[in-house]
Amino acid sequence: MKFVWLAGTAALAATGLAPSLASAQAITPKAAAEPASPASTAYPSTAAGDGNTVNGYNQSRWAEDWRKLCDPAKRDDPIDALKCVKLTEDGKSYVTFSGELRARMNLTTNPNLREVQQQRQDIARIVGGADVHLGDHFRVFGELGRAELQGINLGTPNANLRNKLAVQQLFAEVKGKALGLDVGVRAGRQEFFDGPQLLTVGRDNNTLFFVLDGVRAYARGTNARVDVFDLNYVTYGYEGISDDKTNPDVRFSGATFGFRLSPKLFGGSKLYLDPFIWRLRNRRASAGGVTALEERYFLGLHSYGDIGPINIDWTVNNQRGTFGDRPISAWQAFVAQTYRLGKKPDSPRVGIHFDYGSGGGAFQRSGQLNITNGLFGNNIYYSYGLFLTPTNLLYTAPNFTFTPLKGVRLAAEYGFAWRPNEFDAVYRASGATWAGTQNVRGKKVAEIARLQAVWTITPRLSFTGRYEHFQADTVLKRANLKSSDFWAGWLSFRF
Repeated sequence: MKFVWLAGTAALAATGLAPSLASAQAITPKAAAEPASPASTAYPSTAAGDGNTVNGYNQSRWAEDWRKLCDPAKRDDPIDALKCVKLTEDGKSYVTFSGELRARMNLTTNPNLREVQQQRQDIARIVGGADVHLGDHFRVFGELGRAELQGINLGTPNANLRNKLAVQQLFAEVKGKALGLDVGVRAGRQEFFDGPQLLTVGRDNNTLFFVLDGVRAYARGTNARVDVFDLNYVTYGYEGISDDKTNPDVRFSGATFGFRLSPKLFGGSKLYLDPFIWRLRNRRASAGGVTALEERYFLGLHSYGDIGPINIDWTVNNQRGTFGDRPISAWQAFVAQTYRLGKKPDSPRVGIHFDYGSGGGAFQRSGQLNITNGLFGNNIYYSYGLFLTPTNLLYTAPNFTFTPLKGVRLAAEYGFAWRPNEFDAVYRASGATWAGTQNVRGKKVAEIARLQAVWTITPRLSFTGRYEHFQADTVLKRANLKSSDFWAGWLSFRF
């Protein structure tokens, strides 16, 4: 890992996906009308691997820059004063406070695609954080979260849905300049976004975010960057902060490189190319009911950005390694693009995405394993009900996004799902299989109609509504699985 970091730094010295139906952002605060950057780097912050900052707000609150609100004249209300509390007279040391309150309800018919009583989830998210900047080169960020869950037919909720109190993030960062580059190291518990959204996101759909423990280092120049990391997954408990533990069984490490392509390409563009080399080591990986040590390597390429009115987000990755004594050979490809029907940023967009994840071998006891691993990607990209994931999946969906009223954004999508290997199962968002699907033949899995509405009520308050009809098709029907309807609505207040 040290070699990769030094080599990448030397190379640098020598030399965003449009919001989808699954990941549209809702907050557009007036007080943050200027783009924010997580660091004073020449490399564009939107492509630096720290998530998307929209009008000042980011899912990772440490990736926001509110220094302009150190000036009282630029504040709009008393809450703005919390974004910059000076610790020194010169303003170089300060604290930014952040928080979110979210009240949500989900309603799912035929949960787990079984003909049983509908499920209702009454959910509350309570998050508070503090970003302490001590001069220009050192910071500490901490964030606590509480997840509340009540309702009907809940089963056994995960600890990211019901948790009395959790340390969601806690890390220290040292940053500065070296060889003309912006460099830094973060150590501790943190979110990780540095990759395509179908492989690495914080999973905002969950009540508590997906986080990892470890070290991440970066170097960024004008047109290139490198990030290296060595992280372990975190396992949440249900009680206080003492039972949220680093999981020593699951280790994620590697390097992501980034290159800003010439803006002269295609007569004018804003494109990025991010090769990545990652490793996932899981001592308790599971496939087809067998548990074994898995070493899985991801070799991939992520290309994204704008070419005039066209936005692209394309990824291909090959996964190799071993599961026990069996070799792994798997492929994923994600190809998404939209076209803007107008010159304004909120003009309607039409788009389509094609996605593929290989499958096969999971229910054999020898030979090659061809199932893919989706890491901790966007688990609602294919289904709000969490019914699908990009393993043994072929999926396509046209979509349309538009703004019928000021402050209201609507997105509609209709998806078609097949499985490439009919001798393997259909996989759900958790990575588990749909029981019995490996024993029936057929290719067609489902059709999915989805609609999302996001209404920005005030600069900090938004409402999101979702509806999905998941129509089970040949494979699921033959495994005695049913169709399902999903409704969700929530109010979110962020500061």
